[in-house]
Amino acid sequence: MLRSGAQRLGGLALRTAPLRGAQSVSYPGRLRSVYSREGEGKPPLSTETKWKDRAETVIIGGGCIGVSLAYHLAKAGMKDVVLLEKSELTAGSTWHAAGLTTYFHPGINLKKIHYDSIKLYEKLEEETGQVVGFHQPGSIRIATTPVRVDEFKYQMTRTGWHVTEQYIIEPEKIQEMFPLLNMNKILAGLYNPGDGHIDPYSLTMALAAGARKYGALLKYPAPVTSLKPRSDGTWEIETPEGSMRANRIVNAAGFWAREVGKMIGLEHPLIPVQHQYVVTSTIPEVKALKRELPVLRDLEGSYYLRQERDGLLFGPYESQEKMKLQDSWVSSGVPPGFGKELFESDLDRIMDHVEAAMDMVPVLKKADIINIVNGPITYSPDILPMVGPHQGVQNYWVAIGFGYGIIHAGGVGKYLSDWILHGEPPFDLIELDPNRYGKWTTAQYTETKARESYGFNNIVGYPKEERFAGRPTQRVSGLYDTLKSKCSMGFHAGWEQPHWFYKPGQDTQYKPSFRRTNWFEPVGSEYKQVMQRVGVIDLSPFGKFNIKGQDSVKLLDHLFANVIPKVGFTNISHMLTPKGRVYAELTVSHQSPGEFLLITGSGSELHDLRWIEEEAVKGGYKVEITNKTDELGVLGVAGPHARKVLQKLTSEDLSDDVFKFLQTKSVKISNIPVTAIRISYTGELGWELYHRQEDSAVLYDVIMNAGQEEGIDNFGTYAMNALRLEKAFRAWGSEMNCDTNPLEAGLEYFVKLNKPADFIGKQALKQIKATGLKRRLVYLTLATDDVDPEGNESIWYNGKVVGNTTSGSYSYSIQKSLAFAYLPVELSKVGQQVEVELLGKNYPAVVMQEPLLLTEPTRNRLQKKGGKNKI
Repeated sequence: MLRSGAQRLGGLALRTAPLRGAQSVSYPGRLRSVYSREGEGKPPLSTETKWKDRAETVIIGGGCIGVSLAYHLAKAGMKDVVLLEKSELTAGSTWHAAGLTTYFHPGINLKKIHYDSIKLYEKLEEETGQVVGFHQPGSIRIATTPVRVDEFKYQMTRTGWHVTEQYIIEPEKIQEMFPLLNMNKILAGLYNPGDGHIDPYSLTMALAAGARKYGALLKYPAPVTSLKPRSDGTWEIETPEGSMRANRIVNAAGFWAREVGKMIGLEHPLIPVQHQYVVTSTIPEVKALKRELPVLRDLEGSYYLRQERDGLLFGPYESQEKMKLQDSWVSSGVPPGFGKELFESDLDRIMDHVEAAMDMVPVLKKADIINIVNGPITYSPDILPMVGPHQGVQNYWVAIGFGYGIIHAGGVGKYLSDWILHGEPPFDLIELDPNRYGKWTTAQYTETKARESYGFNNIVGYPKEERFAGRPTQRVSGLYDTLKSKCSMGFHAGWEQPHWFYKPGQDTQYKPSFRRTNWFEPVGSEYKQVMQRVGVIDLSPFGKFNIKGQDSVKLLDHLFANVIPKVGFTNISHMLTPKGRVYAELTVSHQSPGEFLLITGSGSELHDLRWIEEEAVKGGYKVEITNKTDELGVLGVAGPHARKVLQKLTSEDLSDDVFKFLQTKSVKISNIPVTAIRISYTGELGWELYHRQEDSAVLYDVIMNAGQEEGIDNFGTYAMNALRLEKAFRAWGSEMNCDTNPLEAGLEYFVKLNKPADFIGKQALKQIKATGLKRRLVYLTLATDDVDPEGNESIWYNGKVVGNTTSGSYSYSIQKSLAFAYLPVELSKVGQQVEVELLGKNYPAVVMQEPLLLTEPTRNRLQKKGGKNKI
């Protein structure tokens, strides 16, 4: 019999059930009281009566993220840490969260955040004396299709070189661990010991107790009503309690983060999403179990399920067509006073997932629903949070956009605390950089992408994945209309850039795969095009900055480990962190005395600009910094016939003796003004041509017409990647980042420790050099079958994981796979044999002398010296 206020899951004609203790547009109290978890009871009011006029750091928002940051900063010794919360701690999204915790993440860097969170939660109760309700029964991801099994194998090699435990388990083991499953469709499971769930309210209160213990001030209710930047870089914060001056502010305001951003003229790309989960009453079969069930994630059914006392809790992620955004909050703001409310439940919206769950866990068919929780969580366009300092606003940091705040809270609090205290990120986490978004990230784009991201929560995660909602943005190059029907475009910081081109009769579909797929042959043709004839590539997404002024040389000498190039020349330069890690790689062109053009990768544009601007302000350098990224288009022309084609279009002498490698000149190509730099990431003869965006289409047409006799054609970024790997060119974000120093990355040529300027990281590098390296970047060849390394795969030696790849590709010249990889110094010698794990199989690999192919300038130089045999 159905009890009052309950629904039977097994029946499809479900009526709307009254929720116990929670209603839409009401104040239901803590959700913990709805289904009784550890740490329940009345939420304490702030006992703080004191007020501070000055603070080192003010954190805005008292959810688990903000409180974790307050805890970590105070514990690390920062004085005058203040947290301001508009109503009470956990209000917003924290209080009603399902509380899942997992070591797993498909990315590389966020695994570290998850790990740090769980390790903190394991000891927090002992440290603070506060019960946190942490359960660690493990979790299993279920594969019911062969492609899911491939995905698990792909994820295993990406986890092998991390400390996290992870295993692929057979159906028999899955049934043993979760005996209530229908095993008919299950092929395999991905098991993470130590996963589980925690009570979000109790977690936050324990972090708050720790923060107070170490000296932080947590004030609530204390809504921030005004934020004003001061000329000295500090902030004036207004609340009904009074005003406060802070050296920095951190926006951790959850779904109020947009309102906080608007106070200082920023439009953070965030939108609240309605997420539902269902809680059942006691299920006899669950109650009879002798141990807690592991958390289950049915990826095809797109839901999570875990034990909740003697019943079950499960939460689905609906398709993008059915899911619901709270878009009115974007246009009209969050309703005043909204804090611990829920939305009206909508079981019809999730019925497809309910049926899938009942099929996978049949005992659900007899279960009674005692609660359906439908609360707001905040999404960014790409589902990842935004963490770190914000470009363009001094001393303004964010920790916002957390769709999975509980598992991120502990690790992000530590990560941000370390960054704030030490002046650099503790490890690479650029995928969370708030500056990955820009003016092109409109409210419409945010809404469209958040809808897609939510609906795609459990889709197969392929390498080289593309998602197409919201594209193109307003940020397209002058060649977009010309090229869009000829190629497969990739998304790069709002831009559309050709990945590969197809010919008549070729398969033009987007077909992601863990193995070689339909772009393999076309990319090979583009590779040959550049190596044998001449190719053209759209490089407009590059970040481009102009720096000039009386202190421009001094600033760049301070920023870069390389020397400043002479007027008319270009070099490759690296910005290092104080600890000697590679923060960025740029090309620096000295265009006229004291005026420079700096070029960086598309994904690094505002990431690099923020660092440059901050150092300019900090050092009081008199310079003018202008972001030219959207104004300038870039065409790359590369291949043995590049000079011959371009020479037809200009009176400038392009001969090797007159227009040297790494030289830059202002020229006219068919009467179009161009800044030409003789450089190419392909390693072949080539130029990058910087020009007004509005001239792109005309410039492209005249070059293509001029090159007909030479067989000119297009090439994309996939071919360029294969070309650069054969030349052993490093890539920022892969071979070098904030986890690596330039010496282990093989960048000694670009680091001038003997230059007079005391550049950032110089002293640390000297220490690293004196101490000696523990690992080195090596160059591997490996013979595979139909799979190539992508990067981040495990490397094995004598039955143990000893390192990881950083990037890889098929070499169309030797018809083997190539990869860069980090190995211990003792395994880094040429000829060393190791194994690379790809899709569950270890392939033999050998360390080889780099590069596979010499660059065109090197070949040319050796030829002039009579070194044909060397070539």
